[in-house]
Parts: sequence; structure tokens; C-alpha cells
Amino acid sequence: MGRVSSRDTSLELLIRRSLFASGFRFRLNDKRYPGSPDIVLPKYKAVIFVHGCFWHQHEGCSKSKRPETRREFWNSKLDANIERDKRNIEKLNSLGWRVAIVWECAIKKKSSFEEMISSLEDWIRSGHSELEIPNKT
Repeated sequence: MGRVSSRDTSLELLIRRSLFASGFRFRLNDKRYPGSPDIVLPKYKAVIFVHGCFWHQHEGCSKSKRPETRREFWNSKLDANIERDKRNIEKLNSLGWRVAIVWECAIKKKSSFEEMISSLEDWIRSGHSELEIPNKT
């Protein structure tokens, strides 16, 4: 688990490049905020988490299948991740921050990535409180 990247994942880098090219400016993995969001857009009071489907247990996604071995360990670990995510989102909301979650399965092809970025940009500008971009497989 020590080798699992928690920041600068390929999907995160793609999203950051696209948002930057569209004129958005942001902070990265800012520890001042609950959960150290992957992307923080202070101007819009918005944060973006880029979640791996397995580690954050994307409900209904084929990538979130729990291992058959060491069940007690994995159930405890993954359930704790889910609870921590919920707590962090609640804390951010109570502080007035808007939260978007982009799941790793949200892109498979270039066309779906472009649609996802468009949805994300629209959400940032809209002022809506929440956004979740899944593509359940």
C-alpha cells in the first residue's frame, strides 16, 4: 500500500491540465482543508477529489470489488476509508465549501473525458453544492 499513489495520479494530472488550460487556478492537496482535497479552487469555494474506485469503494463499480483474501483486514480498511470520506465531505460542506468527486472509472475514452471536464467546468462556475462524476461499469 505504500506504493499506491495518493497524489499526482494520471487522472488527476489530466484533470488539472484541462482545468488550467481553461483558465482555472487552484491549489493542490491543501492540508488546511478536511481530507486534503486533490484540487482546491478558492475563488469558487470549490474542492475536487479524484477518487480511485477500489480505495474509496465506488458503489456499483466493477473496480471496487473487495479481495477474497484477508477479508477482515480489507473490510476494516475500506470501510474506514468510506467513513473518513463522508466525514471530510460533511466538514467541508459545513465550512461552506462545495465538493465534487470524480471517480477513476469516469473516463474510458477521449470523448467521455471531454464530457467529464465540461461537466466539471460547468459545476465550478454554477455554484451548485455537489457533483459526482461516475461511470459505473
